[in-house]
Amino acid sequence: MRLSELSEQSGVSTATIKYYLRERLLPPGRRISATQAEYDEGHLRRLRLVRALIQIGRLPVATAREVLAHVDDESLGRTIRLGAALWALPHGPDPDEDAPETATARAEVTRLLSELGWETALELGDLSPVHRSLVASVATLGRLGYPCDIAYLTRQARIMEQAAVHDLDEMETYASEAEQVENAIASAVLYEPLLMSLRRLAQGEESARRYGL
Repeated sequence: MRLSELSEQSGVSTATIKYYLRERLLPPGRRISATQAEYDEGHLRRLRLVRALIQIGRLPVATAREVLAHVDDESLGRTIRLGAALWALPHGPDPDEDAPETATARAEVTRLLSELGWETALELGDLSPVHRSLVASVATLGRLGYPCDIAYLTRQARIMEQAAVHDLDEMETYASEAEQVENAIASAVLYEPLLMSLRRLAQGEESARRYGL
């Protein structure tokens, strides 16, 4: 398809598509003449992902480019490829190493991961921004006096474990590895707010069931 058709099918203006091309967020089309290129379904998929990252996720262009570079890195295995792209997304703050709660929180998270048997997360430890964010969250809860013991963390982690199974089952419905990784990144940006909304609605329903209106 030509640029105008790509714009029409994607709902993205030609000016914006040209901007994404210049910023290397969208791969170039197949050149068919000195002034024209041809685009395909892969470009439509990538435009959806770019819009998710920039318009919904509010990522800076440089961060979106980093995420997409990992998505496109076929030299990596699928787990590392997906993990690197997810790591490049924004995360919560790093733990305050000067706070006395941080060492306790890090030990609790290590114990949690050991009991869950999450060996990859345990091995990566603080190399992972997600791990650091979890430590910071547990430390904050401890500092403010909110309960966050191993039993609570384990219950929540097991729920997330089942969610991860469903996520990867859904990811595997896509034909190619590139599509699978693209879908997983889009899901991280688009579906996490959806899941939070569902959780809050479920809490409201459970409260009404238990206590009435």
